[in-house]
Amino acid sequence: MKKAKILFISQEIIPYLPESNMGNVCRYLPQATQERKREIRTFMPRFGIINERRNQLHEVIRLSGMNLIINDNDHPLIIKVASIQQARMQIYFIDNDDYFHRKFKFEDKKGKFFKDNDERAIFFARGVLETVKKLGWAPDLVHCHGWMSSLVPIYIKKAFKDNPIFSDSKIVLSVYDDDFPGNLNSDFAEKIKLKGIAEEDTKHFREPSHANLIKGAIDFSDAVIVGSETINSELQSYISKLDKPVLDYQSPETYIESYNNFYDEIIGDLDD
Repeated sequence: MKKAKILFISQEIIPYLPESNMGNVCRYLPQATQERKREIRTFMPRFGIINERRNQLHEVIRLSGMNLIINDNDHPLIIKVASIQQARMQIYFIDNDDYFHRKFKFEDKKGKFFKDNDERAIFFARGVLETVKKLGWAPDLVHCHGWMSSLVPIYIKKAFKDNPIFSDSKIVLSVYDDDFPGNLNSDFAEKIKLKGIAEEDTKHFREPSHANLIKGAIDFSDAVIVGSETINSELQSYISKLDKPVLDYQSPETYIESYNNFYDEIIGDLDD
């Protein structure tokens, strides 16, 4: 009997960040999935507002030390880990001094969106996938939460498609109401490119609004979940026309069971 392996990638998880719909889902869904005898790994960014001492984060030396090149610059990848004891669950954190040591998440103290949020998203997505490769842990299903994870689908389906760790992975994308104002930098589509990513693959990323990032993620995902009760109407319309499995919004009382049943639809019941 093979246990299904589920990789959770999220920009928010409580108790490390303030409570939110996404943060709650990504705290309790992995725990419940693990309790169903499935193997899990869970990743999030190590935002500077996370108190390392209080949350007992520590660096995983054997996983750290790689450099990721973004826009021709080297950025050291640091991996940290913490445990949610009552859930018997570990959380891996993607860290880097340049991108994640400021004391705010996406905006400065004046409410201005960070200019390098595009590169922070690239670093996060690539950092997760490189770390999973290093762990030698091949996920059957990858569940992405939040726009910071929106590049994971294109990287898995294009840049990492021949890597045995990800070659059979199915991707589920949860779409939330985590919109940001305006666009990321205009050269975003060039910055994300890796071997295997063609020009036509980046069409949505050339005008990198929140809606376009999520459309790009949807295109390279195998299935979609509506994660918030209300989402951007442009995205709702885009999802309504999809020819792939879609799970509509689920209430806090039903989402855990519904999501796990949805996983079975996508990957088959590997636990049998």
